[in-house]
Amino acid sequence: MRVLLDTHALLWWMADSRRLSTTAHQSIANEANDVLVSAASAWEISTKFRIGKLPGGETIATDIAGRVTHQGFTALVIDLADAERAGRLPGPHRDPFDRMLMAQALARGLPVVSVDEVFDRYGVNRIW
Repeated sequence: MRVLLDTHALLWWMADSRRLSTTAHQSIANEANDVLVSAASAWEISTKFRIGKLPGGETIATDIAGRVTHQGFTALVIDLADAERAGRLPGPHRDPFDRMLMAQALARGLPVVSVDEVFDRYGVNRIW
């Protein structure tokens, strides 16, 4: 199975945080799964670190690609169709990072590992 990580799930995984649910942890740890990390998460992590909203995030923020590769995860690029789809998603949810993850998940039929219930309202299959 292929799964897409929400940014907080990626950060919590890398920090070995207990905030990950058992189901989320098992989905990421399952070697049979292809774990995807969107370029949107790299953008979000870098942005939040730059503006001071990711304390202690220097290790990951300075080498996101290397950390993702080291974990054996697969990078998911953003293409023009993803950007257009994200921009056209209905509703008031304004978080551009979530909207991109939703667009990518919907286009590729991917479940998203996320605690955030907003994905449910957009018809995205969510693992938590």
